[in-house]
Amino acid sequence: MTQRLPTVLAITGASGAPYAVRLLEVLAQARVPVWLIVSGHGLRLLQEECGIGSVDALVAAAAVEGSAVTVYTDADRGAKPASGSQRTAGMVICPCSMGTLSAVAHGSSRSLIERAADVTLKEGRKLILVPRETPLSLVHLRNMAACAEAGATILPAAPGFYHRPTRVGELVDFIVQRIVDQLGLELDITRRWEG
Repeated sequence: MTQRLPTVLAITGASGAPYAVRLLEVLAQARVPVWLIVSGHGLRLLQEECGIGSVDALVAAAAVEGSAVTVYTDADRGAKPASGSQRTAGMVICPCSMGTLSAVAHGSSRSLIERAADVTLKEGRKLILVPRETPLSLVHLRNMAACAEAGATILPAAPGFYHRPTRVGELVDFIVQRIVDQLGLELDITRRWEG
């Protein structure tokens, strides 16, 4: 059996931290290696929305025995995710703030998250951006279009309701299912449309 390539998961300062926590949990349960990067604003949202006050607490809350989560500091632009020679299965920025999306659209690479996204695009790997902002300004839309034109997948955190959710967790799982589908993982965590 070949070892799976790591998936880079970045958490930035947009509302939607529960999506990131659940995604990390699902990847850990599936034994997908994760390279985790949390921005300062991302950590603030984890605290405000989930009561998780540190990256260690996040990993402890989401990881399971045997899972492989490696944490990188967003200020370390020389870490493994910053290099194209380090192979990955792709990258997810969830949630993706409009500031981060703008940086990705313009290739500014001021942080490890931004540099890792830039590397993911230049290497032709899957980059999934999960924005949650609403409403969207023309600036936001143009930045999204620029990211899509560069090869990124824009996956707004906008859950469907055809599965008749009764809990917030079901709405979260709807989006996380779409993310893992885009990563090409054969995982079923929510009911799919049956026609």
